[in-house]
Amino acid sequence: MASTSKEVLLLQVSPPLTFAKSAWHWVDVRRRWALVALLALVAIVGLAWWGMHRTPAVRYVTVLVERGAVTRTATATGTVNPVLTIIVGAYDSGVIQNIYCDYNTQVRAGQVCAKIDPRPYQAAFDQYAGQLLRDQAILDEARLDLARYQKLAEQNSIARQQAEDQAYVVHQDEGTVKLDQAYVEGAKLNLDYTDITSPVDGTVVSRSITSGQTIASSFQTPTLFLIARDLKLLEVDTNTSEADMGGVKVGDIATFTVDAFPQRVFHGVVTQRRQSPQTVQNVVTYDVVVGVDNNDLALVPGMTASTTIIIDQRNDVLRVPNQALRYVPGGLRTLETTGGATATTKQPQLWMLRDKRPVAVNVVLGLSDDNFTEVAGGDLHAGDQVITSESGGPQSGQASQITPPPHL
Repeated sequence: MASTSKEVLLLQVSPPLTFAKSAWHWVDVRRRWALVALLALVAIVGLAWWGMHRTPAVRYVTVLVERGAVTRTATATGTVNPVLTIIVGAYDSGVIQNIYCDYNTQVRAGQVCAKIDPRPYQAAFDQYAGQLLRDQAILDEARLDLARYQKLAEQNSIARQQAEDQAYVVHQDEGTVKLDQAYVEGAKLNLDYTDITSPVDGTVVSRSITSGQTIASSFQTPTLFLIARDLKLLEVDTNTSEADMGGVKVGDIATFTVDAFPQRVFHGVVTQRRQSPQTVQNVVTYDVVVGVDNNDLALVPGMTASTTIIIDQRNDVLRVPNQALRYVPGGLRTLETTGGATATTKQPQLWMLRDKRPVAVNVVLGLSDDNFTEVAGGDLHAGDQVITSESGGPQSGQASQITPPPHL
C-alpha cells in the first residue's frame, strides 16, 4: 500500500515541475532576443549619429592667378544726335507758295528751301519806294528854293527871315526822305524774308510745313525745317548716373551699340561733361556727350545707344577673380558668426592652397571691375592657385574644433 501511494504522489507532482522548466526556457529566449534588438538599435543610432556629425572631406575650388587687363567702366543709355541742328523758321507771315526742300535733302548755305507768297510784301515795298521818290522830289525843289532865297537875301531883295524859313523847310524834307528810306529798307527786308533759306550746309532731317499752309509768325516763330549740319559727325547724349560722374572725364574712350546693328560696336570719345543735372523721380543724371565718327552714315539721329565709357584701364597687370577676394574658409566663417577669435585682419587677403590647407596671403589691391581685381602688391605671382570656394567641411557648431589656418 505504501509504494502505491508514492507512485500516485509522483504522478501528481511531476507535471507541474515540467511546466515550470518550460516557462523559464521561454523567458530566457525572450530576454536574449530583446538584448539582441537593443544592441542592434544602439548600433543603428550610433551609426546615424556618426554619419550626421562626422566631418566630411573639404574640397577646394581654385583658379590660376594670371596677368591681363582690368577695366573700370560706366554704363549709360543715350540718344544719337547731330552735333549741330539748325532750326529754320519764318520771319514773315503768309501762305507757303512753294517748297523746294524735303526730308534728306542736301542743302547749301543760302539755298532757298521754301517761298512765302511775296505779293503783300511786294506791294508794301512799292508803296514806300514811291513815297520816297515823291519826298525826294519835294526835297530837291526845297533845296533849289533855298539857294535862290539865299542869293536874293544877300542882295537885300527879300527879307533874310524868308531865307531862314526856307532852310527850315529843307531840313524837314530831308528828315522825311530819310524816314522814307528806312521804310523802303524795312519793306525790302520783309520781301527778302519771303525766301526761306538754309543758313548752313547740311541735311534736312525734318520738314514741318506743306505747300499752301498759312503761317502766322507775328505770334510765335514757327519751325519749318530742321537741318543737321553734318551727319558724318554725330554725338551720343548719355544719361550718366551721379555715382559714375566722379570718374568720367573728357577724352575717355567709349563704346556703344544700337538696336539697328546689334553685332556692331561703335567707338567714340567723351567730348563734354555737362554740369546741368537732370532729375527724374528723384534720380539724378548728367549729360555726358560722346563724339562719334559716322563716315559710313550707318547711324541715324534718334537711335538709342547702350553706351559703355571706359573710366580707367590697366593692361598686363596681375589680377584675380573677385570671387577669390570674397572667399573665407568655412571654419573661420563659423568662428566669425559665433563671436570666436579669428585670424582675419582688416588688410585684404587671398587664400591659397598649400599642403592641402588654405593659407592666407595679405595683398594690396588696385583697380577693380565687375570680374577681376588688380593685385598691386603681396606675395602672389602669376600661376599661383587661389581658392574661390569650397564644398564639404565642418558643420556649424564644430567651429571650436577648427584651428585657424596660418598666414604667410
